[in-house]
Amino acid sequence: MREVLREQQYTLARHLRDPARYAPPPGIEARRLKVYRELFYDTIEGLLAGSFPVMRQTLGEPHWHARVRDFYANYRSQTPLFTEIAETFIDYLQGVELDAPWQLELAHYEWVEAQLYLSDAQDPAHDPQGDLLQGEPLLSCMARVLAYRWPVERIGPGYQPQAAPEAPTLLLVYRDVGLQVRFARLAPMAYRLLAEVGGTGRERLQALAADQGQGLALLESLRAQGVVIGTVVGAG
Repeated sequence: MREVLREQQYTLARHLRDPARYAPPPGIEARRLKVYRELFYDTIEGLLAGSFPVMRQTLGEPHWHARVRDFYANYRSQTPLFTEIAETFIDYLQGVELDAPWQLELAHYEWVEAQLYLSDAQDPAHDPQGDLLQGEPLLSCMARVLAYRWPVERIGPGYQPQAAPEAPTLLLVYRDVGLQVRFARLAPMAYRLLAEVGGTGRERLQALAADQGQGLALLESLRAQGVVIGTVVGAG
């Protein structure tokens, strides 16, 4: 009896994921099956649409739903958590033929934005008034320094590049005190300064052969914005 029930459950699950390929188990009313199919799919699609709104708008409804249905039917998620569905979608995109060459990077960028918006992470112990040259500058846990081949912050229904620009897109993405997620383009020197892990502010600037006065002004400006929160306790 247990094996029969298990097989019925597997048959129903396969049908709900991919009704075009798998027939439903016998004895279930077609109207009820339709309700289940729509409920399950709409739940997943709604979660992904909320995480990737720009991708959805840019691909257009037919391509977007075709992509989500393929994910829903074929990707074998290892997490039961709805909050991790967006991350599994990025993993899925790494193994399929993309709808557009920038799709994977756009998905990652939108995922970062969503993660920052929802995050309840707390900054580690630090000295908010620490010397940013003598100490080790510490980035807020609500900030990310990112590098992409494609100008992901510009991509949308009205701009869909077919060739990546020669220069990478370097971005600072952060959540401000008003809980709004914002981004700023970074110059290569600023990107390397912020992306560097370890070392005092002076050591980082020396490694970059950068002007220390300008570098300190940048770090102080970012501290005023809450992006740099101070220095690591005990550093310097």
